[in-house]
Amino acid sequence: QVQLVESGGGLVQPGGSLRLSCTASGSIVSFIYMGWYRQAPGKERELVALITSGGTTNYADSVKGRFTISRDNAKNTVYLQMNGLKPEDTAVYYCGAGAQWGQGTQVTVSS
Repeated sequence: QVQLVESGGGLVQPGGSLRLSCTASGSIVSFIYMGWYRQAPGKERELVALITSGGTTNYADSVKGRFTISRDNAKNTVYLQMNGLKPEDTAVYYCGAGAQWGQGTQVTVSS
């Protein structure tokens, strides 16, 4: 079973940027969809961005134009570039593929 490990979270000021990485313990080529999700305190987990094996992307309306998802199959890694961060982006961000989830990485946007 492939394990997913997220990294890159942290504390950033409003308007700042972060790049999250999700590295798999094995090949991600077989995953048709890979996605980033987030869960804020007291809220349900929500989809942030998806990318298919062919490179097609889809974003939640709240992050369109600010976030970019990409994947590097050679490195078994999916990225989430987050620009123009807002306090409402504060959440634990999870990588998901198939039935697998990472442990999450905290993103806090605050001045």
